[in-house]
Amino acid sequence: MKQVKIKCPAKINLDLRVFPKDEKTGFHPIKSIMQAVSLFDFVTIKLSDGDGIFLSGTSGEIPYDEKNICYKAAEIFLKEINLKQKVSIYIEKNIPVCAGLAGGSTDAAGVLFALNYLLKKPLDDKRLNDLAFSLGSDLNFCLKGGTKLCTGRGEKISDMPFYSFNLSVVKPKNLKISAREAYEAFDRLTCESDMRNDLEFALINKYEELRYLNSLGLQMSGSGPAYFLRDKNIDFKIDSDKYIVYNNLHSVDHGVCIA
Repeated sequence: MKQVKIKCPAKINLDLRVFPKDEKTGFHPIKSIMQAVSLFDFVTIKLSDGDGIFLSGTSGEIPYDEKNICYKAAEIFLKEINLKQKVSIYIEKNIPVCAGLAGGSTDAAGVLFALNYLLKKPLDDKRLNDLAFSLGSDLNFCLKGGTKLCTGRGEKISDMPFYSFNLSVVKPKNLKISAREAYEAFDRLTCESDMRNDLEFALINKYEELRYLNSLGLQMSGSGPAYFLRDKNIDFKIDSDKYIVYNNLHSVDHGVCIA
């Protein structure tokens, strides 16, 4: 049996510009500076004799079957190299779900990275990135991490200088926003955004929680509803019954990696 544990960092969008939907592809081009941060999921992958993909984990909010993006990542990797293998995936979930922090994407990128590592790197970087892109728009960044300028659907990545900074992240406990909801709200806009995150601008009038966090000087990440505050901990009072606060985080210069 082969086994490896992968550390999978969350990401924040330091800014996010969204452009009108490309009618040929059905996707919105973006331009965003993405930053990996020290809020981690841990994904343990075991290979053993047999066939099939088996998922388990600590969260009651995600499926542990073929609907999970980690399952899909393992499935397309094995298909790409034409291999039958029993793959067991255990997900220690710390990044909140449907929060705009790439929790699912970073876990799936971790699975691709782990399988390539355990099987002695049958895929070069280009093929691995192609597989990542086929699964979702944030996976290419999650493989690389650090600070990157991401364009296209997020798969076109350029290096940027890395700066170390501290931050806090706040997530409304009872609010989840899917990427689909956020982009559909963007499509309904009738005026241009005046915020650093175009999806925050599209959603903020719909949710009291977003308006509250914005009023405190925080900024939404991705499709939300997680918000972040740079260079300080949140030491002012936030209702702990309604919000979860992650203090003492910092920027990191890597993507998914061996724990």
